[in-house]
Amino acid sequence: MKMTGAEILIECLKREKVEVLFGYPGGQVLPIFDKLYDAPIKFILVRHEQAAAHAADGYARATGKTGVCLATSGPGATNLVTGIATAYMDSIPMVAITGQVKSFLIGNDAFQEADITGITRPITKHNYLVEDIKDLARIMKEAFHIASTGRPGPVLVDIPSDIQMQQCEFEYPDKVSIRGYNPTYIGHVGQIKRAAKAISEAKKPILYVGGGAIISNASEEVTELAINNEIPVTMTLLGLGAFPSTHELSLGMLGMHGTAYANHSIMDSDLIISVGARFDDRVTGKVDAFAPHAKVIHIDIDPASVSKNVEVDIPIVGDAKLVLKELNKFVKKPDTKDWIKTVAEWKNKYSLKYKDDNTLRPQYILEQIYEATKGDAIICTEVGQNQMWAAQFFKFTKPRTMLSSGGLGTMGYGFPAAIGAQLGKPDAHVFDIAGDGSIQMNIQELATSVANKLPIKIVILNNCYLGMVRQWQELFYNHRYSYTCLNGTEPDFVKLADAYGAVGMLITKKEDVRSAIDKALAINNTVIMDFRIEREENVYPMVPAGEAINKMIGGGLA
Repeated sequence: MKMTGAEILIECLKREKVEVLFGYPGGQVLPIFDKLYDAPIKFILVRHEQAAAHAADGYARATGKTGVCLATSGPGATNLVTGIATAYMDSIPMVAITGQVKSFLIGNDAFQEADITGITRPITKHNYLVEDIKDLARIMKEAFHIASTGRPGPVLVDIPSDIQMQQCEFEYPDKVSIRGYNPTYIGHVGQIKRAAKAISEAKKPILYVGGGAIISNASEEVTELAINNEIPVTMTLLGLGAFPSTHELSLGMLGMHGTAYANHSIMDSDLIISVGARFDDRVTGKVDAFAPHAKVIHIDIDPASVSKNVEVDIPIVGDAKLVLKELNKFVKKPDTKDWIKTVAEWKNKYSLKYKDDNTLRPQYILEQIYEATKGDAIICTEVGQNQMWAAQFFKFTKPRTMLSSGGLGTMGYGFPAAIGAQLGKPDAHVFDIAGDGSIQMNIQELATSVANKLPIKIVILNNCYLGMVRQWQELFYNHRYSYTCLNGTEPDFVKLADAYGAVGMLITKKEDVRSAIDKALAINNTVIMDFRIEREENVYPMVPAGEAINKMIGGGLA
């Protein structure tokens, strides 16, 4: 039967089992929105297209499914760009659909025209401009396949409005065959055996686990490798939850604001087993000083990531879950008794600390959220101090419970990501840990959250500063707080919550923290909790830029 391009698109989304679509209407997607009116797909009307991309991203991270967003041409499409770049840096499966001006107007500077395929080429895994309606079904099939296979990432499909209205016979492909695109899933058995031998002979091994382990659902295999062989585990920001933070072998997060004991351990190790991590600059610090005594095993599905930043001794290209399943068969337990003792001493000596007094401090708030939820919550974060305190002081015990912009560091990510996560996991407690600066980047999404009756809890760690930038200005720019002080310019968040139909709470005393959290959890509505924290509290430990990661300052380490 013949269908219009808009009908074909909707049918493709149904075939891909898309349940939730995030977006915003506009002139060049009117044919699509007309068909969405009767479609069995839950459409979430955001208040800004950037939020549509972040919500699709949060939905994908929380569920493991491909997130989908939709926007019109020109400014609608360009408003998706930050969210697309965020997903690209963190390898999140997403399909972004944009309207485009009519085919014959492309290149004529038509009203609301933008070359969105050209603009997004560096920040998408692949993108398409649909030039023939007969290609639309195939392109959609390929888009979902590319986004969700290999190293996942965002794919953009740009559809001119005339193609949305044209008709052709609908035929959805059964399978995808793309020349040159064949991701490697099965690791080379010879390399796996080499890795197993290296682990068995190591005296100071350490597991370094990144977001790729969570993407491939490899948490069980990571845990098996660590516990059976008594190997300490450190995780990147996006790897948190891949191994339970409550386990005695967990060293928490490493890197610039990682735990001192994780940084000391990896620097003193003789073997790093990297699983789905990319050795980015926030982890390595000064690259030529990083882990000088260690051989490196690197398990990653993306061959381009191997030896990109740090030279690797035993590369294994493949899916982390499948590779670890095989690796666990061959590893003979190494003798790590002395190593575990040393690491335990570091954990005791360099435990995360903060001043325990009557002042309202952010670390205490995060600990109380953990206690109130017993760790059974999805934590989304904005970017900055709030993000690092969440990573340090909330104990992540399960995968897909820490949602944060790692690679791009996007302020304004957390709240729309929480909307996506809550829609994907409706029974979960979902928190957005925010700063008073970052929450205002997408504060308009309060309307989206309230309209959809989402019980998201927004925790604003309010210090009336752009906190992380202020911290750098304090430490490295002689306390010259250039345009980072927000005092006297911020809204009343309680009144703002009320204006949107949410619930607002102001908390200024330490003794009121737990009762406020418990009260918020009992409210079946979006809640803003405005915690007025110590204004110049810093995130410690901290590795100064350009230093080795065992050269930390703060937290009693100076």
